Amino acid sequence: MLISNTCKAAIKAVIYLAAKSEQDQKSPIKEIATSVGENEHSVGKLLQTLVKQGIINSSKGPSGGFYLSKTQSNQSLYKIVEAIDGKHIFNKCGLGLHKCSAKHPCPIHNEYETARNHVENLFKTNKVSDMIDSIQKGKTFLSD
Repeated sequence: MLISNTCKAAIKAVIYLAAKSEQDQKSPIKEIATSVGENEHSVGKLLQTLVKQGIINSSKGPSGGFYLSKTQSNQSLYKIVEAIDGKHIFNKCGLGLHKCSAKHPCPIHNEYETARNHVENLFKTNKVSDMIDSIQKGKTFLSD
């Protein structure tokens, strides 16, 4: 698919944190990694990247952990994709060609461009906060 596994893990972690933050709770790395079914070390590195990009917050100490503000919960999923994979991923060729374009298309260029634009729009129009309700009601999941 378009986004990397690292980016998928970041999106899951941010959605998890948004749900916890809505209940005024901060989460440690181990809890986040377990809840989203990802490696603790990888999640720790991801979370630090997300803090540096201003997508999430962290605080130290016994009651510390990772969390989101209301403003951060209202950001689009696209912001996470941009921070981890970069927005250029929505311009890449479906077959990995470097010179793929409308004038020099790969065999799947037109169909892939349509799909890629649809996925980009999905990430731009959906906010992190839009994902919380279905997770809290047990209708959707962040891990297997």
